[in-house]
Amino acid sequence: MTNSANDTIESGLTLVLGGTGKTGRRVVERLEAMDVPVRMGSRAASPPFDWEDESTWAPVLRNVENVYLSYYPDLAVPGAPDAIRAFTGAAADAGVRRVVLLSGRGEPEARDCELIVEASGLAWTVVRASWFAQNFSEDYLLDPVRAGEIVLPAGEVPEPFVDADDIADVAVEALTRDGHAGEVYEVTGPRALTFAEAVAEIGRAAGREIAFVPVGADEHAAALREHGVPEDVIALLTYLFTTVLDGRNARPADGVERALGRPPRDFSEYARDAAASGIWNH
Repeated sequence: MTNSANDTIESGLTLVLGGTGKTGRRVVERLEAMDVPVRMGSRAASPPFDWEDESTWAPVLRNVENVYLSYYPDLAVPGAPDAIRAFTGAAADAGVRRVVLLSGRGEPEARDCELIVEASGLAWTVVRASWFAQNFSEDYLLDPVRAGEIVLPAGEVPEPFVDADDIADVAVEALTRDGHAGEVYEVTGPRALTFAEAVAEIGRAAGREIAFVPVGADEHAAALREHGVPEDVIALLTYLFTTVLDGRNARPADGVERALGRPPRDFSEYARDAAASGIWNH
């Protein structure tokens, strides 16, 4: 084994936290296709994993060499740094060698968590992601797309939406090949679009009109509250829209290209594939 990014590691058991989520599910699929032994880290798995119950961590970490660390719901929420510090300590004690952290772009709290992982003594790689394109098809924006109207506190600041498939490809590269330890890959799409432009591209791909309605953060929070959305989720979304979407993340980055040697997927390709799947027609 040499220190080339083209050399495959003899991969032992890999723990994928958030293995049923947008990126974790894709990481699991890719590792299984490569015949890499995988353990799912979720409350529904066996053994179960629960961020809120540290007694579940040791059984899940047993015999694990590599970890894909995706923290739910987001590294920006209160308590995330403490959880990341405790988990990486447990991972090091259990003999884990390598960790790939899914982080958030432009979030000071996420950077705090990155520093904790970097100081853990584990071989680490950070995959620092922009806003997921799949939020429009696999998350809370799916129903509004289907309904034909998306109401968000997002104005004219563009965002280089990243495809979750690119995130998974970068994560799997770092989990299974040498040459990525100590790297921070800032992963985005190849161009920045405003939310209005993204919604227009979705409408074109889906073959129908979808309206984008910008509103204030307080109005958006009130509407979520009326629909019974939990307060912690409202607080997180408000933070993301008012802080992370302030222009700090508008410039596309080169993380996908650096990690994989190819350009990232464009949002229009994502929109075409999602439309072809029929997800927006239900």
